[in-house]
Amino acid sequence: MQSDLREFLRQLYEEGRSNDEREQDRSKKMLNLEPDTARLISMLLQTSHSKHILEIGTSNGYSTIWLAWAAQTVGGQVTSIDRDEHKQVLAQKNLRRANLHHLVTLFCGDATDIVVSLPGPFDCIFFDADRLSAPSQLQVLLPKLTPDALLLADNVHSHPDEIAAYLAALEAFPGFEQLVVPIGKGLSIAYRIADTAASPGLLRLPVLPR
Repeated sequence: MQSDLREFLRQLYEEGRSNDEREQDRSKKMLNLEPDTARLISMLLQTSHSKHILEIGTSNGYSTIWLAWAAQTVGGQVTSIDRDEHKQVLAQKNLRRANLHHLVTLFCGDATDIVVSLPGPFDCIFFDADRLSAPSQLQVLLPKLTPDALLLADNVHSHPDEIAAYLAALEAFPGFEQLVVPIGKGLSIAYRIADTAASPGLLRLPVLPR
């Protein structure tokens, strides 16, 4: 990543953190990813060659920039959804400043309604918004996943009760391997192995950073 983009992301994260310390209204908080979590997700997207990425929870675009930068390295695109119009305006502005706006399609509205109309296919979905609605969104999106889909969700440790139904839904879906990485606020990583009929016994897994 270029040094100027890395510096912009650092400033954007600090602005979001300062905003969240001042704001009492949760709806006005940015609630950005922790930087280490963002870097890990970026590495996972690159090593798994994810090209069609769906993000639920754009906020001010901090995480979206990380996703778009990773997508750019493998020729991919990002679709991102947020219900807050003001935050989406901020995200558009920040994506332009990062020169990554051409890689992102933004939708504003209720994610549960919007995902019904999205055609897919998606090889990565990142859940970072309303954790209580994530299971129903996942149910709608399941037929729109590629065979080797990567599913990510933040806040496993910070909001365990709210995300419990999502984790349970993952357990019910065949073919997915899932683990929680103790980074940031807790990141759930689930991966479904593609059917490698042409190469029996060969599992195509993402290469995790050392």
